[in-house]
Amino acid sequence: MDNKIVQIILAIFLPPIAVFLKKGAGKDLIINILLCLVFYIPGVAHALWLVTK
Repeated sequence: MDNKIVQIILAIFLPPIAVFLKKGAGKDLIINILLCLVFYIPGVAHALWLVTK
C-alpha cells in the first residue's frame, strides 16, 4: 500500500522516474519523456495510468 502511494506521488511530480521504476528503460519511458517535453500534463497522465494499472 505504501509503495503504491509513493509511486503515485512520483508520477505526479517526476513522471519519467515513476515510469522508469515501474517499467524500466523501454518504450514506455521514451513515450513518457516525449509527453513531458511536449507538455507536462500528458506525461503525468501517462505515468499515473502506468502506475495504477
